Amino acid sequence: MMLSSFHRTAITLFMSVSVVLCLLLPSIAFAEEPAVIENIKLANTRDDLLTYFDVRQAFTPKINQAVLNGIPTTFSFYITLYKTGDSWFDKKISDIRIKSTLKYNSLKKEFSVLRSWKNEKAIITPSFEEAKSLMTEMDNLTIIPLNQLVKGDKYQLRIKAELDKITLPLSLHTIFFFVSFWNFETNWYLINFTY
Repeated sequence: MMLSSFHRTAITLFMSVSVVLCLLLPSIAFAEEPAVIENIKLANTRDDLLTYFDVRQAFTPKINQAVLNGIPTTFSFYITLYKTGDSWFDKKISDIRIKSTLKYNSLKKEFSVLRSWKNEKAIITPSFEEAKSLMTEMDNLTIIPLNQLVKGDKYQLRIKAELDKITLPLSLHTIFFFVSFWNFETNWYLINFTY
């Protein structure tokens, strides 16, 4: 029985799609949970409005592997404060971008965490778990001086985190091919409040 060229093309296409689905289904089935921001809190000192929050599920097995292979890892945090109200457009009154960078020194078997919002040197620790906590737990971050807020006005705090893209030397792209699969970016998390 002879098949027409249309039938041969249809069968070839069906087989190609089947192979692609077989290759993709395991990665879809075992997809890691997305990173999320949790435990968002607002507080104030006598002078400033502060925020606290945690990022969960930021360190996937692939990110862990990259860190332990000596690839510096940087998380960026975006914190924006808007004055909201009855108008159509919210007014941005504070816009902050901060970074945390993690490096592993395999010779000394220690991790170095540099947090851009802290006026401190890099924190050195032999514990990977402690280093990951330092990377993902935000505390005492100043958002805005209180004298820039108006009593009774409504505000919205928006927070987002993402893993910075890394650039490897061309010779390492084939060795660390998995790097392209370890990006993360959280959704924007919103907190509405009245001052």
